[in-house]
Amino acid sequence: MSEEAPVNTGAVVWPDPDSAALAVRRMQTKLHHWAGADASRRFSDLYNLVYDPAFLVHAWERVASNAGARTPGIDRATVARIETWVGVEEFLGQIRDALKSGQFRPVAVRQVMIPKGTSGKLRKLGIPTVADRVVQATLKAVLEPIFETDFKPCSYGFRPNRRAHDAIAEIHYWASKPRNYQWTLEADIEACFDQISHTALMDRLRVRINDKRVCALVKAFLKSGVMTASGDREETLTGTPQGGILSPLLANIALSVLDEHFDRQWQEEMGSQWQRTKRRRNGQGLWKLVRFADDFVLMVAGERHHAEALREEVAVVLAPVGLRLSPEKTRVVHIDEGFDFLGFHIRRKRKRGTQKHFVYTMPSRKAVQSVKDKVKAKTYRSTRHMELDELLVSLNRQLRGWANYFRHAASKSAFNAIDSLTWGRIMRWIRHKYRQGRRGLGMNELRRRFCDRGWRFAHNGEVFTGASSVSVIRYRYRGNTIPTPWPLRQAALAAEG
Repeated sequence: MSEEAPVNTGAVVWPDPDSAALAVRRMQTKLHHWAGADASRRFSDLYNLVYDPAFLVHAWERVASNAGARTPGIDRATVARIETWVGVEEFLGQIRDALKSGQFRPVAVRQVMIPKGTSGKLRKLGIPTVADRVVQATLKAVLEPIFETDFKPCSYGFRPNRRAHDAIAEIHYWASKPRNYQWTLEADIEACFDQISHTALMDRLRVRINDKRVCALVKAFLKSGVMTASGDREETLTGTPQGGILSPLLANIALSVLDEHFDRQWQEEMGSQWQRTKRRRNGQGLWKLVRFADDFVLMVAGERHHAEALREEVAVVLAPVGLRLSPEKTRVVHIDEGFDFLGFHIRRKRKRGTQKHFVYTMPSRKAVQSVKDKVKAKTYRSTRHMELDELLVSLNRQLRGWANYFRHAASKSAFNAIDSLTWGRIMRWIRHKYRQGRRGLGMNELRRRFCDRGWRFAHNGEVFTGASSVSVIRYRYRGNTIPTPWPLRQAALAAEG
C-alpha cells in the first residue's frame, strides 16, 4: 500500500476460520481495487498483512486442507503432528512472532523425484516445511490480488477462476472459422521452474511492491536451497522449486514478460479489424498467444514462415528472464496435423458424412494411455487381496475423475474404449481371484455371482460405472469475460467501507 494509506490491522486474537476468510477476502478486494485503479502504484506497507492473524489462520486452513498436509519437509513435521503436539494457535503464534521481529528464515525444501507422465523421466519436486508453507500462503494471499490486475487474459495457468479448459477453448476459438489461425508454434520452455532468473523475477516484483521486507522474504524463499535425498544441501541460484505454494505465482510474474510482449504487439498492430485485414492483404501474419503456466502456443494466421519467424522472437523475449526454448520440443504444426496441449489433442478434421471440416478437441493418445496404464496397475495380481467392491470403488473414482477433465471434448469413443479395457481387466481379475482349482472362474458363474444385470459388475452394492457415466458436454467459451474473485465494483464498495 502507499505510505499515505497504511494498513493497520491491530488484531490481537486468533479469529475462527470463517471470520478469517471473510477478513482476508475483504482486504484482497481492496488491494485488487487499488492496484487496478492505478497501474503505476507501488505498494509499500504490506508486510504487516503477512503476519496478520486473519491471514495466518486462512493460510493454515489452506495448508491443512491440502492433499500434501501429510507430507513433511526436512523437519519431518506434518500438519497432524503439529495439531497434536504443538497446537495450531501456538504454532501460528511462533510464526507470527518470528515474522514480526524479522527473525523468520525459510529452510531448505526437501527434494523428491516424481514420475513425469508415462515417459519414464523424473521431475524434481521441492517440499517446504509446514511453517514455510503457511508463510508462502500468506504471501500469495497478499500478492496475488495485486498482480492479477496486471496479468493478461492470454494466461490461464494457476490463476483464480481460470482453468485448462479455458485455454483449450481459446485455441479452438482462434483455430475455427471464420478466424482460421491454422498454424501453431507449439513451444516448450526448457526446465522453466529451474532456470528463472532471480534477479529478473525480483525486478518484476519490485515494479509493484515497494515494501523491502516483503521483497526480502520472497527472495529468502528463492534462495532457501534444496536438501537432496542423499542429505546434501544445494544452493538455489536460479528457479522457483516446484511444490511450493508461492512458486506458481512467481512463475507467472516472470513469464508475464511473454504475455505483455505479445499483448502489446496485438494492441498496436492487430487490435482492430481494419489492421488485421490490412495485414492479411499485405501478406503479413497474425498471431495470438495462449499460455498455461510454462506451456504455451502461438496461434498464427498466415503461412508457415510466419510461425517459424516467431520462434526466434519468443527466444529473444524469454532470454532476459533466464529462459530458453527446447529446440527438440518446439515445433510448427498445421491444424490439420494436430497437436497436443494440456492433455488434449486439437485437430481439424472432416465431419463424418459431410465435406465440411471442423476443429475437434479430444483426449490425446498419451492421456488415454496414461489412464489405461493406471487401470492395469489397479487390476494386476498384486491387488487381488482386495475385495471386488473395493476395487470397483477405486476404479470408478479414478475413471470418473479422469473423464470429468475430458468431458468437454469429443471424448465419448475414448470413454467407451477405456471402459471396455477396464471391463476386460476386471473380468480377468475376478476369474483369477476366485479360480476353482486350476481353472479360472467360468463366465456363467462369474455373471451369476458378480453382475447385477446384463454384464455390469456389481458387488456389495458397488457397481462399475466407469468413464462412460460422465456425460460429454460442450464447454462455454468465456473469452475475456472471466471474472476475478475480487470484482472491481465490489472492490470499490469495500474500499470505501
